[in-house]
Amino acid sequence: MDDLWYKNSVIYSLDLETFMDGNNDGTGDFAGLCNRLDYLHAMGVDTVWLAPFQPTPNKDNGYDIQDYYGVDPRHGSSGDFVDFMHKADKLGIKVIIDLVVNHTSDKHPWFQMARSSKDNPKRDWYVWSDKKPSDWDEGMVFPGVQKATWTLDKQSRTYYFHRFHEFEPDLNTDNPAVREEITRIMGYWLQLGVAGFRVDAVPFILESPAPGKKKPKMNFNYLKEMRRFLQWRKGDAVLLGEANVLPKDSMKYFGENSDGIHLMFNFFVNQYLFYALATCKTAPLIKALEQTRLTSSTPQWAHFLRNHDELDLGRLTEKEREEVFLRFAPDENMQLYFRGIRRRLGPMLGSRQQNELAYSVMFSLPGTPVLRYGDEIGMGDNLALDDRNSVRTPMQWSGEYQAGFSKADKLLHPVIDDGYYSYVHINVETQRRESDSMLNWMTSMIRLRRECPEIGNGEWQIIQTGYDHILGMYYQWNERRLFIWHNFSEKPQELVFLAKNAGTRRLVDVMNNIESIEDEKGRHTITLEAYGYRWFRAG
Repeated sequence: MDDLWYKNSVIYSLDLETFMDGNNDGTGDFAGLCNRLDYLHAMGVDTVWLAPFQPTPNKDNGYDIQDYYGVDPRHGSSGDFVDFMHKADKLGIKVIIDLVVNHTSDKHPWFQMARSSKDNPKRDWYVWSDKKPSDWDEGMVFPGVQKATWTLDKQSRTYYFHRFHEFEPDLNTDNPAVREEITRIMGYWLQLGVAGFRVDAVPFILESPAPGKKKPKMNFNYLKEMRRFLQWRKGDAVLLGEANVLPKDSMKYFGENSDGIHLMFNFFVNQYLFYALATCKTAPLIKALEQTRLTSSTPQWAHFLRNHDELDLGRLTEKEREEVFLRFAPDENMQLYFRGIRRRLGPMLGSRQQNELAYSVMFSLPGTPVLRYGDEIGMGDNLALDDRNSVRTPMQWSGEYQAGFSKADKLLHPVIDDGYYSYVHINVETQRRESDSMLNWMTSMIRLRRECPEIGNGEWQIIQTGYDHILGMYYQWNERRLFIWHNFSEKPQELVFLAKNAGTRRLVDVMNNIESIEDEKGRHTITLEAYGYRWFRAG
């Protein structure tokens, strides 16, 4: 791939049903999103990742798909999607959509045919067992909520496998006919102009599950197969993978020859970033960064703070996880699945300083930054809603009725209308007018990140400071050099450092254009405020 556009892209994640309601029926749609594309463009976003919008019974936020080739009527029509794509293209915004092919809805015609008869051609599109498997209650994605991974189908009197909910039967991706159909799905949406796919639940797609098989075989060649098709149909299209795996396994997803997935969410670093935010200790975060270092120039990590699910801390040790829970989710109602936190970033971190610190770190990590809708204004959560829905409330556009999201009286999820995070106080319209608002700060950070191609393209090093609460990073790409510092402590810190490899005595703070000139011993002295950050460019 010649055009590695994703290296310096800024991705904005949103769910149609909670972003903007264009026809005022209470559910967000493509018409509403079209009306807000100028907002995303003005903020500096150049890539939008859309959650599933295809026809669905909507028992799992749209991830239970009933038809892969259409648009759910709640969100508009296929024509509305085309109109949206045209406007996004005019604004230079690329669109990535979810590819949910680990499973379908149990209402999908394929599953209805598969369960009708053991002789039906669609039978082998899913995974079955005549007898109740010995591991029927193992390997669940949602412990405490989910009861099984094998469920008896009352119609066929056999058991079907579902890694997720019982209404989401797993597709059998070992079946060539299934893989061929997935290729058709990808081709259909590529033809309509999408720039790639966020591939949901990648490890499970690659598995070959069978009754009683504790560790299913993984077919990593399938990722290469998907990538080859992408390169043939649209050379610059990308695969963004959701795979919460250990560092030692990540290279298998990228491919030994960088012929697998293009981008992958770095869940491992994400979890240790929150550990650093909770404890002010950067050593484990630094170790996680080193463990996930990429040696090839083509693959890329996608870094994020929050997404549409819980903040998964499953890769931390039990002790580390408890430390994060104690700091950011002390109440049991804030926790989910014994491993995660179901809170938005704003209320979880609390102070504006810590929110800025967290985002400055994310933008400075070696990879592509991914934002979640609403975080740019510091939206709150609604812990009265069940499960993951606490972080899926409507976007807060203004202080008007229903946060300016819709004029309908009844919404899928209620807007946040009380307390500090009420839409009356936290909304786009208000923050646009305030020069020091979170929104305007985020816009400046997005611009800053896009002006620093060293981060997306360059080589990086950790700068040892002798302070466990300080994270120092150095980037070099071509003749450009960048030094970035973050203070995870609540106390200010004076920092003395040597700018090795800078090639100049002069460093310039790219946020405020303040210069630092090294002294006669080659040292720079700067001050990092409490939860402070400084970005310096050499020369």
